[in-house]
Amino acid sequence: MTRRPRIFAGTQLRALRDRWKLQQTELANLLSISSSYLSQLEHDDRPLTSRLAEKLATLFPIDWQEFKLDETEHVADALREALGDPIFANSMEPTSLTKLAEQQPEFARRFVEMHEIYRRTSQRLEIVDEAIAADGQAGSRLPWEEVRDWFHLSNNYVDNLDRSAEDLANSMFYEFGHVSGASMRKHLLEMHSVRVILEQTETLRHFDPRTRTLTINAGQPPSGIRFQLAYYIVTSSLSKDIEQIASSASLRTGIARELLRVGLSNYAAGAILMPYEKFRMAAREHRHDVDRLSLIFRTSFEQTCHRLSTLQRQGARGIPVFFCRVDMAGNITKRHSATRLQFARYGGSCPLWIVHEAVAIPDRVLVQLAETPDGVRYVSMAKGLVKTTGRFDRNPRRYAVALGCEEDHSNEFIYADSLDLSGRGTATPIGASCRICPRPDCDQRSYPPSDQTLTINHFKRNIVPYDLTAKSSLCRK
Repeated sequence: MTRRPRIFAGTQLRALRDRWKLQQTELANLLSISSSYLSQLEHDDRPLTSRLAEKLATLFPIDWQEFKLDETEHVADALREALGDPIFANSMEPTSLTKLAEQQPEFARRFVEMHEIYRRTSQRLEIVDEAIAADGQAGSRLPWEEVRDWFHLSNNYVDNLDRSAEDLANSMFYEFGHVSGASMRKHLLEMHSVRVILEQTETLRHFDPRTRTLTINAGQPPSGIRFQLAYYIVTSSLSKDIEQIASSASLRTGIARELLRVGLSNYAAGAILMPYEKFRMAAREHRHDVDRLSLIFRTSFEQTCHRLSTLQRQGARGIPVFFCRVDMAGNITKRHSATRLQFARYGGSCPLWIVHEAVAIPDRVLVQLAETPDGVRYVSMAKGLVKTTGRFDRNPRRYAVALGCEEDHSNEFIYADSLDLSGRGTATPIGASCRICPRPDCDQRSYPPSDQTLTINHFKRNIVPYDLTAKSSLCRK
């Protein structure tokens, strides 16, 4: 068997320390090695061991994925991520993962692919199962639900469309770090002979094909006007890409396909305003501070949160986050999760989740450390938003957006700075929804879980008028 080449990663280690402003002694302590050993590694006097590579990938998962090592390390990292799935009871030793990737690379790749197929198949089964539970038949999903599920199963990332939008953005003029509105208007005029007019109208935008005039409602905030410009650039410049994706999608109705075209256009418009690599690097630099990123790219708070949830490009991923939008009635109108957190598809979400409080308190960022029944802890940020209609006789739209990540990535998430992450009792216990939450002692429970037996005691009354006798294996006290 061919001897595996030794890995020297001195440049990567020094870049890592610079990124996190760590002294040699601090990084050495994190890696449980001596400062002299780390110095030898940084000067390429010694190669990187598989144990240290695994430790670095665990401590700095986003940074380490950007460093190009060799194919063996890449496959070993992919194996480590796949084996981190809760379905596997025990993890493998780093040396064992590296040996498997080195000695059986084809098997390792197939295993990673198989796990990804399993994950996606499980998600599809959950979608069908919950549709049956909610409506009695799997075919009853509405067109917009089909489209929402299409984006979810695509990891909320459409590679060729995202790259095309990024190239389009890079071809236009940048002003203070963002694509300028003047540049977009110039692009429409020169490339598509479309003239843009801003005036007060009843619609957000309207295009007159006879005069080649795009009228945009001037009553929108600047971020809304910029989004409408980007949207029309997309429909003019990337229509073939969008049509190809929509035509090949497995959707049941023509209406769903039309909605997907709209969704893809919205997606690409966001990619023009926040080009992938520029946005990803800014998000890393500012630790995913949404207000800061909104100022840099001249986008709204919601647009920025949504874009953070799409950073799923192979080899250049952002931190895995979840994102959702919740209205005043608790309905989840947008959602995506690249984490282990899954949203309720039908019925209300957990009332203990901070997003519900945020709806009632607009323009204030709330943070929360939450723990789901499987023991995973999440840092959540939520902000209530109000979109004015510009008229007294029409109520403004009120809702909240939430963004969060698993506790393991809290160093990259500025909203974790004000939270106490030290103890297990500091997290708020939440669930997906009461219908599937196994917690037996929740004071906020609205109705019992569907998979547990109830016991009624007429001589005793707790917060809820029943006891749960079948405890779920996922429930942790």
